Amino acid sequence: MQPPKVVVEGLCKVFGSNPKQALDMLAAGATKDEVLKRTGQVVGVHNVSFDVQEGEIFVLMGLSGSGKSTLIRLVNRLVDPSAGKVLIGGRDVATARRSELTALRRKDMSMVFQSFALMPHRTVLSNAAFGLEVAGMGKKERERRAMEVLEQVGLAPFSQKLPRELSGGMQQRVGLARALAVNPSLMIMDEAFSALDPLKRKEMQNVLLQLQKEHRRTIMFVSHDLEEALRIGNRIAIMEGGRLVQVGTPQEIIANPADEYVRAFFHGIDTSRYLTAGDLMQTGAVPLVSEADATNVAAALNGSNGCAFVLDAQRKVRGFVTRDASGNASPALRPVESIRRNASLEHVVARVVASPNALPVVDDQGCYCGSVDRALILKAITRSRGSHV
Repeated sequence: MQPPKVVVEGLCKVFGSNPKQALDMLAAGATKDEVLKRTGQVVGVHNVSFDVQEGEIFVLMGLSGSGKSTLIRLVNRLVDPSAGKVLIGGRDVATARRSELTALRRKDMSMVFQSFALMPHRTVLSNAAFGLEVAGMGKKERERRAMEVLEQVGLAPFSQKLPRELSGGMQQRVGLARALAVNPSLMIMDEAFSALDPLKRKEMQNVLLQLQKEHRRTIMFVSHDLEEALRIGNRIAIMEGGRLVQVGTPQEIIANPADEYVRAFFHGIDTSRYLTAGDLMQTGAVPLVSEADATNVAAALNGSNGCAFVLDAQRKVRGFVTRDASGNASPALRPVESIRRNASLEHVVARVVASPNALPVVDDQGCYCGSVDRALILKAITRSRGSHV
């Protein structure tokens, strides 16, 4: 397994003249508000540790003042930490010299902000190529590379336009293209889509997810919107009062919110939409038999079980056998289409509703993991919608 792209260990940031005093108080159990009241110092981030894997979208979220934007600025060292480590590709950013940081930001790290920050008198192409220009790349090569990324984000026909001639969503695409042009191994996106209207916001999320399919980059994405986090994040980190409250996959956080603060984010959201076949499946509900035993399946079909899945030696699903209309075992192997473990609830529902029997769930290698049926789907939807609406 590859080492994490980003490792954060015991990271703290206190804004004030005596951060050590504040850190000592925090270590003794004082809250952020108590530190502010007694010392006048502001705790931005306290004792935060996590890692970000290569190729994942890691979403940092929380309410205003939770510390998420300060944390992201500690990661790229726009803000100096009071304590702790930030390793990017094994290098400690917290202790790096300014020259190292400059090189890192130019060649290996890009940022996309809420404000588009485009240069109004430069064309779309020139804006997209700006990072490469700063890095010293020749005009012909940087414009070639910038056109490639403008193609990726659907803006090649607008390359000679000025920013004011574009809509807000298109301007944000230019900002994204500028970040992508330097081919960074780490992208940091701070509330990048929050200034857009809901339709443009979803459109940009789709662009990002499509780009991630084609070129798996490591992305740290700051958001205050849980639906956005659930939609794009491989994992989500939720912050409150400068502390990290919970880290997990969308499904883990939906299923096991750490506390009432986390649970409150789900108010009014139909979380069932973010469930996958892997979240819904059960194991042991449907008998499993080998191909050699398929003709002698009657013994496996006892009780209420009406069918059994037939697996080969590699646990690949070959089909199923069932009882015939009269209740006798019918050994003829019938084909069955499996459902991928990461399939969305919408896909699972469409498949299960059309099948009288349970359907097998398989992993990326096509090996059997479990099964889903109508009763499971109904139970999951009822539970999720009943709890959060």
